[in-house]
Amino acid sequence: MKDLTKGKEGKVILQYAMPMIIGNIFQQLYNFINTAVVGRYLGYEKMAAVTDSFPVLFAVIAMAIGLTIGGSVVVAQNFGAKNFNQVKRASNTIIIYLFVLGLIFGAIGYFFSDNILRLLDTPEELMEMTTEYLKVMMLGCVAIFGYNGVAAILRGVGDSKTPLYFLIFSTGLNLGLDLLFVLYFKWGLTSIAHATVISNAAAWLLTLFYFNKKNSLLSISFRNLIFDWKIFRRSLSIGLPSGIQQTFVAIGAMALLRIINPFGTAVVSAYGAAGRIDTLISAPAMNFAGALSGFVGQNIGAGLYGRLKRGLKSTLLMSGSVCVALTIVAILWGSDIMRLFVSDDGTNTAVVNEIIEIGRQYLIIICSFYILFSTMFVMNGFLRGAGAVIIPMLTTLMSLWLVRIPVAVFLSEKMGIAGIWWAIPIAWSVGLAGSYIYYRTEKWKKKAVVKERQVPQESVQNPDADKDFTARL
Repeated sequence: MKDLTKGKEGKVILQYAMPMIIGNIFQQLYNFINTAVVGRYLGYEKMAAVTDSFPVLFAVIAMAIGLTIGGSVVVAQNFGAKNFNQVKRASNTIIIYLFVLGLIFGAIGYFFSDNILRLLDTPEELMEMTTEYLKVMMLGCVAIFGYNGVAAILRGVGDSKTPLYFLIFSTGLNLGLDLLFVLYFKWGLTSIAHATVISNAAAWLLTLFYFNKKNSLLSISFRNLIFDWKIFRRSLSIGLPSGIQQTFVAIGAMALLRIINPFGTAVVSAYGAAGRIDTLISAPAMNFAGALSGFVGQNIGAGLYGRLKRGLKSTLLMSGSVCVALTIVAILWGSDIMRLFVSDDGTNTAVVNEIIEIGRQYLIIICSFYILFSTMFVMNGFLRGAGAVIIPMLTTLMSLWLVRIPVAVFLSEKMGIAGIWWAIPIAWSVGLAGSYIYYRTEKWKKKAVVKERQVPQESVQNPDADKDFTARL
């Protein structure tokens, strides 16, 4: 556990963010490696099948992560306020409701995979293999929800290292199983899905074991789990908008894929490969935003409003610097990285070259505007940590459904596939503008979850404390 209410803001956030960044990089690396293994050893058609299933899986993961945001904010603010009994009740509640939701989402995804893929206008030649792959992946929903829930609770109390250790183990296990199943046993595409499900389940069970046995504050008894309806409603009021936001982003990715699918299997494959590179590059910005949410939550819980803006400025600087460095790498060496995903056996040279060129074009357009993406995510992370989740949801949905999708349709007719790529940074600009305008109003100060807190005497004299806020408590 880590107290984020003390120490120099930038240093505290960086130390808290680094395990999350490393963990997310490992998580994205195994997605990256999964796609590379499929593309190089099973063929670009199989890679297109994985790409077509990804938005559905992203929707599930996005809802899981969104719902855990609410629980993490409740845990962080109560931890910052030293309300440790509420921290434990919140942890129990989060574990229960995420387990149930994981079962529900898994069942829906498994039984309706075929219908969902047809809505995406998945090419007929990809339907059978994509459906089989997706059905297996949906069996892992309970583990996805469970792991993200436990990890969010640990991050809420300042422990971002433990989830990293188990994620690294899971990534290594996933890679080993991929290579074993595909190269040795020759089991094909669905074996990649089985490897992922097994690895996710291992990460979930290990974090749960640690959570229960090694942490006295958070330890739980499965026979005496506490479900607090008040905490559940509060977590849901914060997490559900984020979950809806993330899910609609995923649905937006499905809509985008529906626009892309008619351009053919090579374009879908290129989009899948370049998208993996894109996701890997964007991971640090998303994790800096997550770290800032935890920082904001704890400091609001402690009434230390003076630290918030300094924390935001430091996070924007750190995230932006990393973003610029990775952008340069992607633009200069994008083609070389794309070659990791395709294998030229001499009979498909033209298709391979087409995939590489489309992916290179995507990376140049998208990465050139990553600073907008980074700033938008950090601003939204700040607002979520404060408990103001509606505005990030509205601005994200507006930029996606009123800007990105319509602009993608319009520009794809005028410019071809490049028009779809240009719609993405245009939408980022709109989303950033909406979040920044709300931040400037400072209405987020009224969204605190914690109304009572245990305040050590020395903290009352802290110059960073918001006097009006303290008086209200």
